[in-house]
Amino acid sequence: MSTTSHTTPPRLLTLVGAVLAALFAFPTIYLIRRNFSSDDDPAGSAADTDLFELLTSERTLAPLWRTVKLAVSVALTAALVGTALAWLTTRTDIPLRRVWRTILPLPLVFPTFIGAAAFIRTLNPGGLASGLFTSVGFDQAPELRGFFGAWVVLSLFTYPYVYLPVAARLQRLPGSLEESARVLGDSAAEAFRRIVIPQIASAVAAGTLLVFLYTISDFGAVQLMRYDTLTRAIETNYLGRASLAFALSLFLLALAVVIVGFERALQRRTHTATSARSTQSVGYSLGRWRVPGAAFVVAVGALSVGAPMIALIDWASDGLLRASRNGRPLTIDSEAVMSAAQNTLESSVLAALAAVAAVLPIAFLVGRYKSRVGSLSHSVVIATFALPGILIALSLRYWVLKSGIASDFFTDSKLVLIFAYVVRFGSLAMGITLVAVQAVPERFHDVGATLGARRLRRLRTIDLPLMAPGLLAAIGLVLLSTMKELPISLIIAPIGYRTLTTRIFGSFEDAFVAETGIMAVVLVAMSAVLTWLLVLRRAEHQ
Repeated sequence: MSTTSHTTPPRLLTLVGAVLAALFAFPTIYLIRRNFSSDDDPAGSAADTDLFELLTSERTLAPLWRTVKLAVSVALTAALVGTALAWLTTRTDIPLRRVWRTILPLPLVFPTFIGAAAFIRTLNPGGLASGLFTSVGFDQAPELRGFFGAWVVLSLFTYPYVYLPVAARLQRLPGSLEESARVLGDSAAEAFRRIVIPQIASAVAAGTLLVFLYTISDFGAVQLMRYDTLTRAIETNYLGRASLAFALSLFLLALAVVIVGFERALQRRTHTATSARSTQSVGYSLGRWRVPGAAFVVAVGALSVGAPMIALIDWASDGLLRASRNGRPLTIDSEAVMSAAQNTLESSVLAALAAVAAVLPIAFLVGRYKSRVGSLSHSVVIATFALPGILIALSLRYWVLKSGIASDFFTDSKLVLIFAYVVRFGSLAMGITLVAVQAVPERFHDVGATLGARRLRRLRTIDLPLMAPGLLAAIGLVLLSTMKELPISLIIAPIGYRTLTTRIFGSFEDAFVAETGIMAVVLVAMSAVLTWLLVLRRAEHQ
């Protein structure tokens, strides 16, 4: 008995996939349409309606230049630091290499705005580091503000995007070519330049483009550093000067599209060898450079993980001790912290479940039926990865304001918040879900169909049990990303629905440092525990 289910998708599944693709594309379409619409702004001025004038004015070109300058600087720094750390921890004889391979990816647990807050407060007069600088002869600690501050913070918290893929590539490179080069007289530096760099170039480039994309979409760090990039300018103007905010959004969207185009072109032009992991890893003795190399690794780990964690714990403990000694009371209590933590976990879990449920039909269309509608829908979902959260928030907020009778249902609705999270992070779930769908052997469905099992029963008894590990990994990835999202939570969250990110950001802006530390420690601890449960622990058992 032959079945055609593997080549012809059900009409209902095709319709669902098309509708989901339209929903994922909706914020981008509305954003573009809104720029060319003649509708009056909810809170704008008639002088702000000339789009061409706005796009060529200093108010838009200046933030664009600052955004590009920062993104290029951070991307290049992350590429150099991430590649150097990957080589040092996988190919050299620095001490405690395995320990550092565990520590160095940890900056991904910290939202960048928390890192920025930690550095700002620590270096300010009276901060933990100000006394240290004074003791070694400096009148005051360096001030981290503006471009320099944003560059330092974003570089320290984004280098893992380069470090992780490059380290993975280095661990799987065949050692024969490097060994041959060394036998023929090449030094370690020459072998690295001639043999290793060409083979890791694609991983370095992919990670660097990801850092660039992350930097142009960051809001929290640049806001705290008071550096006017496109995201900060959009957030500043979206209430009072909507036309300017939408014009700025076009530049940000165009930058994201260009970077995604580069990434796609890079994937087409580069070929990564699929060789097995070398049985004998090629190691290099650093000799007199062993101490400087180890010092570099220690410095990066201390600045990106140790310093912010120590600062947060110091703020939290200081506030708790002060309150226990009848000093100035805290502006929050345990109930407020628990409420924010509960809201964070609730919205993140709902978004993660909704994201996987949304991409699963598209994954079936692509992975099982090779559908054209599925391929188009898959491309739409993947493309949303380039859409910064602040643009999704801006688009949905104004759509709700302009949607007439629908605004009665969606204003201050948690549903809009979850939808924004799904659009923002659905692409993260797409890849893992597609792999899970493709991993189910086709012969299992043939046997089930032969035995008379209908599609829904085969989905329940065959697909879901086999796909469960992959689907759980996708849920975990979206959950962890949603917990750290700031601009969407700030702009779209219903009134009174405070998450940890919005409370932390607001507390630091209002100079409540102890409260910032308490809630930041809670958020980082939640992220670390969930990362271990959903990612690291599962990886150990695979």
